[in-house]
Amino acid sequence: MGRYVDNHLIRDESVVFETRFHWVIFITLKSLFTLTIAPLIQRAVSEFVITNRRIIIKTGFIARRTFEMNLSKIETVNVDQSVMGRILNYGIITIIGTGGTREIFHNISKPLEFRKAFQELC
Repeated sequence: MGRYVDNHLIRDESVVFETRFHWVIFITLKSLFTLTIAPLIQRAVSEFVITNRRIIIKTGFIARRTFEMNLSKIETVNVDQSVMGRILNYGIITIIGTGGTREIFHNISKPLEFRKAFQELC
């Protein structure tokens, strides 16, 4: 589990599922131009966690982006996978909250397991 999530768990909250960016992020122009340093940092500092109370997602190192939403405020978690995504087990996760809040996260490892963990808690 990542350091951000460790520091922001509330009382009686525990991690149920955790995933990260898929290794496919190393096969990009960004990776080529930065000699794979940028994807290494991106993968190391990003956290995608489902707890028994909420979803916590943190990306970025210097410019940090966080997304935290209580499970009761989430309407659905959608998963989109290409053919290659199905073969290599990665995809796009779209989290839709009440009121139409929509957050999209690309190249996530084990997206179907992420959605299943969410559905089992609701």
